[in-house]
This record gives sequence, structure tokens and C-alpha cells, in this order.
Amino acid sequence: MQHLYKKACLALLMAGTAHAASAQKHSLKDTITLDSVQIRESRIKHLADVSGTNIFAGKRTFSITPTDGKANLATNNARMIFAQVPGVNIWEMDGAGLQLNIGTRGTDTHRSIETNMRQNGYNTNSDMFGYPEDHYTPPMQGVQEIQIVRGSAALQFGSQFGGMVNLKMKEPDSTKKFGVESEQTAGSNKFFNSYNAISGTSGKVSYYAYYSSRTGDGWRPNAAFNYQAFYAHLKYQFNPQGSLTFEFSRMNYRQQIAGGLTDAQFDADNRQSTRARNFFNPEINIPALIFNYNFSPNTKLEVTSHLLWGQRNSVQFIANANVPDTINTKTDNYNPRQVDRDYYKGFTTEARLLHSYQLGNLKSTFTAGVRYFTETTTRDQKGTGTTASDFDLSLVKPYGIDLDLHTDNYAVFAENVFNITSKFSVTPGFRYESIKTDMSGVILNATFPVNYQSNRNFPLFGTGLQYQLTKLSQFYGNISQAYRPYIYANVTPADQLGVINPNLKDSKGYSADLGYRGHAGYIFNYDVDFFYVYYGNRVGNLTETNTSNQTYLYTTNIGNAVAKGIEAFGEVSLLRSFNHSSPSDLRLFNSLSYDHARYTSGSITQGTTNISLVGNYAEGTPEWIDRAGLTYLNKHVTGTLQYSYVGKNYSDANNTKFNPTGASGLVPAYHVFDASFNYSFLQHYHITASMNNILNAKYFTRRINMYPGPGILPADGRTFNIGFGIKL
Repeated sequence: MQHLYKKACLALLMAGTAHAASAQKHSLKDTITLDSVQIRESRIKHLADVSGTNIFAGKRTFSITPTDGKANLATNNARMIFAQVPGVNIWEMDGAGLQLNIGTRGTDTHRSIETNMRQNGYNTNSDMFGYPEDHYTPPMQGVQEIQIVRGSAALQFGSQFGGMVNLKMKEPDSTKKFGVESEQTAGSNKFFNSYNAISGTSGKVSYYAYYSSRTGDGWRPNAAFNYQAFYAHLKYQFNPQGSLTFEFSRMNYRQQIAGGLTDAQFDADNRQSTRARNFFNPEINIPALIFNYNFSPNTKLEVTSHLLWGQRNSVQFIANANVPDTINTKTDNYNPRQVDRDYYKGFTTEARLLHSYQLGNLKSTFTAGVRYFTETTTRDQKGTGTTASDFDLSLVKPYGIDLDLHTDNYAVFAENVFNITSKFSVTPGFRYESIKTDMSGVILNATFPVNYQSNRNFPLFGTGLQYQLTKLSQFYGNISQAYRPYIYANVTPADQLGVINPNLKDSKGYSADLGYRGHAGYIFNYDVDFFYVYYGNRVGNLTETNTSNQTYLYTTNIGNAVAKGIEAFGEVSLLRSFNHSSPSDLRLFNSLSYDHARYTSGSITQGTTNISLVGNYAEGTPEWIDRAGLTYLNKHVTGTLQYSYVGKNYSDANNTKFNPTGASGLVPAYHVFDASFNYSFLQHYHITASMNNILNAKYFTRRINMYPGPGILPADGRTFNIGFGIKL
């Protein structure tokens, strides 16, 4: 059936070539015009001071446009998509882009757990306070813009240290009643990606919808995947001032997990697999209702309500990588696997009001909002599964962990841009959070008391400054408090390889930026920022040894940590600098970050000796991340060659250099080259090609003691794909 589906999609594309028209010449200004299709030049930008009902003045922000030819969109390749945003640390869990794992300034990359992830303004994290992992990842082919706000996002969007990332999906085509977009991509390891969308506007109604599927065998054995995503957007503009929009998003996939490796196994063959019977399967559904109304040109209201329901399922043989999953000689069968299942049911309503007003001779802007969030997670873990080899979630013995975890959250915030002069503005802000968490159920064979009942109430304050030095450049700075409650995953260890301190405390701190950004026409584009993040009572991992001389990871409040450094971006136009009207351009960019993330307090007890952790690296935080690229653009062609360097980091607060299990230790620095290409022709058609890890570098970005390890998780070697697309 899948084979026939692929053939049908390819046939649909080829049938459209009969309608091709001859190419036309157009001038090049702020966009590249490819016949009748306009494609934005993907220069990195910062967000406007005021946008919709949001205020971004004085904040460290980015706006990027995912573009074929500058990134491999068919595989959601994050290191290319975020290449021009300094300091984005990426966990490359797989080469299929099934999860978006990003972090910044010392925050955890695991499913973007410390980042406020949004789509069209509403959250996609499963539970922002209890279990904030982001299982939902849409295809980047359906994303129009990625909006990023660093730590200062805590006031308007939530208390997370990692800031906010909002994926703005493509909008309906306002020029036609019906349009179609389709792209089919095939590549190495039996990779096939199909993206198909319809769009249009008729009177007061507009729509955009896509279906995307992605399949492949994976770069390693036992790493096959099958991904599907749906999205529908239906907007009714009931009058010039107001609109009502309904959206529905769904993503699900099933992935076979090849398992972690020890250092010895990785050195011998980084492509080998240690597991053939491990599977992971998330399903996320997000319906949303968005109401917008402009009472006047100066007053706007936005009310968003959305549900998030779904589940994440896994069946695994869980053991260190040096323990083979083989036939048990006593039973003449495999050992039983562990079954873990989570079920999510959440509801959120967020209302925002923005009002602009005259203060003296200048206009100032005020925004305020309220948020209500409630979520229940049913957590069933440590179930004894079958001895089978397929994806089988049935049980032989009941779950050892059977919990209902509930979170209620109320929040209110306000920010105001005070324009002191025509060039200088001050933006103070405030947020108040109320969080209630509770837990009921049983944990069999618990070695310590488990408690997650808590009421938290805390205010957050911050302010931003901005000075327009010239028409094309500005200074900006801000400081905002941040907060992260310890999550219920911390108090319920999912496997026998981790131990958790039952007396965890919440993390508190603040984030500060001071930067200078701007551009010199077409010639040069730049943004340089100094940052400082204080992370109090940081929750992290320590490598310890029990009385049986077995190594395990201990989760606890390590101590206080500080991340400070510089993030810099620059892009120079090598052709248009000399000829502003040139139809072609060659651009050189560099995105560089230095992150000095260290513990300033904390210790570990070994026997009768206390060993200080002061000065140790914060886990998973490379000091240096550098991404550079050369991009060629003209009316028909976009091509990019990109280089990435990520420095060494450690997987635990001990800064363990070697662990025979591979679950902790040094993550060495690595270098990777990538290339992407797009050719548009005959008005409606384009061809894409991408090659990732061109030099077949042997590297990994993370060690882990849980799913999908434990052990070293090798990054993909050299892969390629070729695609054909149409837009009518």
C-alpha cells in the first residue's frame, strides 16, 4: 500500500507539467521572484517591537524563514534550519527529524524540555510544568516563520529558562480559491517524504491544510520509522475587525530504537545496533480556536483556546549497552521487555489585550494577558511486556508505576513600552504564576517516599531597554527572572538505571542580555549579544556507584550554575555589495557562540570525602558552537554549503570523562559539513537536493541513561535526498 501511495504522489506531480509556461524575468529587491512564485530571501531578522498582541522591544529575538536550498526541510534538519541563530544546541537523535531537540545557554535539549514551544501562539509542550517535553514536531515544509525569544520571554510566555520558540504555520493563499502544493522526496536508507497541501480564499473564508508522511529504514540497523502529520486551518473573517479561526494538528509516528553504545562499541563500529526489539510511539492531537478582534487601530484582543491530548508509548529491553539482548538459555526465549505508557489530556485558554496610547508626544504600548491551564497525565510504567520482537504493548504483569498526575496553572502578565524619546524606550514587565500539582496512585517497590503535591505562587519581574543608534542599528538590553519547578518525571524514575533525590527543590534565577544589532543595506547584517544566566538550584545528574559497584546516574539539585558568554551573527553580501541591482548574490554567514556554563556551588560525597563541583561544566553545554555557510541565490537557484562545529561537553555534573557503560562521560567536539540545493523552473516547479554530513564524520551529540539509550547515541553518517515539487 505504501509503495502504491508513493507512485500515486509522484504521478500527481508529473501530470502537472503539461501546464508549464515559459519563464519571465523580474527584478530583485527584498524578495527573489521566480516566475510567478515569490520566495523570501532568508536573511535573519529580529522581531518587530510590537507584533500582534506581543511586545518584543528590548528583547533578544530572531525571525527565520525555513527555505529549500538553505536547509534540508524534508528531514527537518535542525542544524541547518537554526544555523543562523547563534547558540542553538541540538541533540541529533535521528536523521529523520521526528523530534526537535534544542536548548540554549545551558538548558536541556531533551525534546526541548526547557523551551516554551508554541505553534501559532499556543503551547505544544505536553505539560509546561509537570512534564514539559515537546513530543509534537510538524514538518518544516509547512512552517512559514520561526519566531525565537531568548530568556526575556519568561514574562509574556512562561517562566522557562530556555525562552520561547513559536512556529508560525503557512497561511492561506489570498489570491485564489484553490491552490495545491506538493513535494515528494526520496533518499538514502529508503527514505521517502511526501508533503501535500491545499490552500485558498473564497469571500470571508480562507483555508490551508496539509498531510505529510515520512518513512525510512534509518541510518543504523533497527532504526526504521513511519511518521504522519496532519494540519488544517480554517478562518472566517466575519467583519473587517474580527476573525475566528479553527485549527487542528496531529502528529504520530512509530520508530524502532537501535539502542545506545559503549565507547568501545562506538569506536569499533558506530553504525551497529545493540537492540532490535525496542520501539517508541507518540501520538499528539491539538485542536485550537483563535479569536481576534481589533476594537480600533490602537486596541487588539486575541483569545486562544486549545486542547492537547495524546499518548507516548514505548516497549524496550532496558539495560546498559554492554548487556546484549539475546536468548535466555533458561527459558529458550528472549527476556520480557518493559512497557511504558503516558496519556495526556490538557486544556489551555490564553487572552491577550494590546493597547497603544499617547504619552506626551510619543506613542507607548501596553499589553496584558491571563492564562488558565489544566492537564492530567496518566503514567503507566515498568509494565512487564512480552518476549516478542514486534511492537507489542500488551502486558504479562501489571505496571509497577500507575499514577495520575495533575497540574493547574493560573497566570497574569503585563508589559509596557514607554518611548522616552523617539530613539529610546523602556519596557518593564511583570508576571504572576500560580501552580498546583498533585499525584495519586501507586509505585511498587519504591525505595523512598514519593510526593508531588505542591502549591506554588511566585512573581517574576523584568525590564528591557532599547536605543535606536541609527536608522539601521540599535542597542538592546534586558533582564528577566525565570523559574522552573521540578517535574514529576524527576520523582518517578522510569527504569532501574537512574536514582532520584526525593527532596528536590524548584530552580530559580534570571536571564540578562546586552546587544547591538543592525544592517548596512544589502552589504552586511549583524547581531552581537552578551548574555548572563543565573540558574539557582539547577537539577542535574551525578555519576555515582552503589554498594555493588554498579554505576548509576543520580538526579538531584546539583547547586547553582551560571552561563555567560557571547552570541554573534554576521552575514556579508559578496556580490550585491558592489552591484545593488544584481539578480544574483553570494552570501557568507557566520553564527558563533561562546557559553561559559559552570557550577558556582555544589559538591558530591564519595565515601568520607566531599568533592567540590565548583567550576565544573554544566551538563550538555558546549563552550563553542560555530556554524558558517556560503549561499548562492539567483532567480532560479538557491544553494548552500554549511560547516558546523560544536565543542566538547559532559553528560553529568561530575564531568566524568569515561564510563564503561557509555551512559555518561565526555561528548567530544565534532565538525560536520552539509549542503542543500533548490532549482525553480517553469513557473510552478522545483527540484531539491540535499546531502548531510558530506565527509561522513563519526560523532555523537549526547549520552543518555534512559530512552532511547542507554549509552552513546551515534549521529547519522552521510545521507542524501532528492525531491520534486509543484505549486499551482
